[in-house]
Amino acid sequence: MRSWLTILAACLTLLASPFAQAGRSCEARPLTAQGIERGMALAQRTAEALDAEHARSGARVVVLARAGQDLGKYGLRYSHLGWAYKTSAGPWRVLHKLNQCGSAVGSVYRQGLGEFFLDDLWRYEAAWAVPVPALQAALYAALTDPVRGIAMNTRDYSMVSYPWSTRYQQSNQWALETLSLAAEPGIASREQAQAWLRFKAYQPTTLRLGALTRLGARVSSAHIAFDDHPNEKRFADRIETVTVDSVFDWLPRAGLASAPQRLELGPSM
Repeated sequence: MRSWLTILAACLTLLASPFAQAGRSCEARPLTAQGIERGMALAQRTAEALDAEHARSGARVVVLARAGQDLGKYGLRYSHLGWAYKTSAGPWRVLHKLNQCGSAVGSVYRQGLGEFFLDDLWRYEAAWAVPVPALQAALYAALTDPVRGIAMNTRDYSMVSYPWSTRYQQSNQWALETLSLAAEPGIASREQAQAWLRFKAYQPTTLRLGALTRLGARVSSAHIAFDDHPNEKRFADRIETVTVDSVFDWLPRAGLASAPQRLELGPSM
């Protein structure tokens, strides 16, 4: 195994590249050496756990979450998810959508577990759910296809995009709509993906955001918009959006995946 100094040097080189900077979300704060070391430790432990799951059940795809922000005041534990899959060469890769920080644009990235956990995390914890065997092959085929893997992506980004609109799209919403694409071969548009999610009884999270909070967020952040939400909900301070916690609640209920598993680093390495 390479030493931590070698890993840290590689990470610092990676973070200096334009691609790495573009692929970091607005969750991220400036990284420290300790943050890099703990993020890489979490990535390594997660890889070991996913390899054990693969050996036990044959699973090649999981939905993987991280806790990049403190969302406790909204009753939420995780902030971001993506699809992790095991490559034929062995390592796990993650396909996920990120906002180009400071803008209203989002893109899909294919990264390693180390990059996925290199944001300055609020809590060094990973969580994942394993799709049922019937979905594994379909998800793997979609995620590894360079065209289908990004087919559901919409460039215009809002962190609180409305789940039943196609005007904007946030990261967790993209992940759900990509699941729809894989699960139902006839789906070719976001409208169809959302119809499938409604049919499967997906329920988004309702955030209670007052008018002043909404106004402040919209004025100060290019990546937050509310104009895709129905007026009757928006003006009643009910902002519905796709959250990791709602996805983890729904997947087992819909019979699509196992209950989530968690892995958390202790206070010290």
